[in-house]
Amino acid sequence: MQRVAIVDPNESTRESLRTLLLGVDFVWLEAECARYEYFFEVIQASTPDLVIVTLDADKNKALQMIGQLSVEHPKLPILTISHDHQALLQSLQKGAKYFLTHPVGLEDMLAALRRALGESGGSDSPTAGGSSSARQTGSSSMIAVLGSRGGVGTTTLAVNMAATLAADPTHSAALIDLDLTLGDADIALEVNGFENISIADLARNIERLDMNFLRRAMAKHEPTGLAILRHPLEIAEVGAIHEQHVERILNLLKISYTHLVLDLSKCLLPTDLMALRMADVIMLVAQLELSSLRNVVRLIHCLSGDEGLADKIRVVINRQGADSVEEGISPKKAEEVIGKPIFWQVPNDTKAVIGARVAGHPLVKHAPKSRVQQSIYGLTQALYGKPVGAPADAKGSKGGWGLFGKR
Repeated sequence: MQRVAIVDPNESTRESLRTLLLGVDFVWLEAECARYEYFFEVIQASTPDLVIVTLDADKNKALQMIGQLSVEHPKLPILTISHDHQALLQSLQKGAKYFLTHPVGLEDMLAALRRALGESGGSDSPTAGGSSSARQTGSSSMIAVLGSRGGVGTTTLAVNMAATLAADPTHSAALIDLDLTLGDADIALEVNGFENISIADLARNIERLDMNFLRRAMAKHEPTGLAILRHPLEIAEVGAIHEQHVERILNLLKISYTHLVLDLSKCLLPTDLMALRMADVIMLVAQLELSSLRNVVRLIHCLSGDEGLADKIRVVINRQGADSVEEGISPKKAEEVIGKPIFWQVPNDTKAVIGARVAGHPLVKHAPKSRVQQSIYGLTQALYGKPVGAPADAKGSKGGWGLFGKR
């Protein structure tokens, strides 16, 4: 997904261009501008990978702007559009690299975009915030959290992993609640900025979705910086959300966030399956009791039928040491049952978890030295393939505990 900014003072041709670009699934219309002289400010704010300039409204102003733009951002590809072949030639002399003649058809636009974005390899345009990290590394990372049944702590782990990621100032993290019917990630944290917008609103406006609307839909947990996209407000809205909507929304969110955590339902709906296919890692949450472990086996068998999904699965045992754990089921025995190694074990720490939930704060803020939060630090590090320090070390570290090791 590549960011595109356009400038065209003519409203009718700008709308036609906008509609054309919204039909292209590998670009994101980051910004529109109706004045050539304001376009530099747009470039500063929107950090596009490609700019499209229509020349016909005022050729002299447009060409002057292109000349200055090519000097200030020499690696930023410029695509020009015009009825006038002489103006197009002049735009190439000023620094544009690609051009199209009016009227522009979809096939011509696709070919030009693929060429421009494929040859440019990105731009030198300014970056800001967490989105720059995602773009510099090529894409954001995505973890799907799937429960073996209700009550195993799927949402608790998803919320606290996402908040742990967001608390690191080098990251920009978002939590997406894909438990569309009965999700409750939005009440696990005290957040500001909800405008009664949910994933259902994004799905309804998928073809005209812009960055402003997307940002309005993301509530913000100010203490950590975590952004949250919540489930539909009304259960009746669930049926209007399809897997193609989820695919488009997640692809767009990957542009703006370095880390995405997806809290899935327990039903393996088409929307869940799409999220699992798009995820880099599937964290399958279980407890050491028979019904949960049986479902782990069933889920692994089911997902093995979809190429590549089984290899992503990491089994995480939650609430290890809880009184509810069935006698005789040890981690070793559980591994024999499921036929797969246990990736991580999160200790039972009821007091810290309940206290954080009642307070509306994540563990990383409410009880950062608790056993469960130290384990979540380690789990997050391990999922990202980074060195994992012993949680006990983190408690006594005078230098503080960074997300990927001691600072």
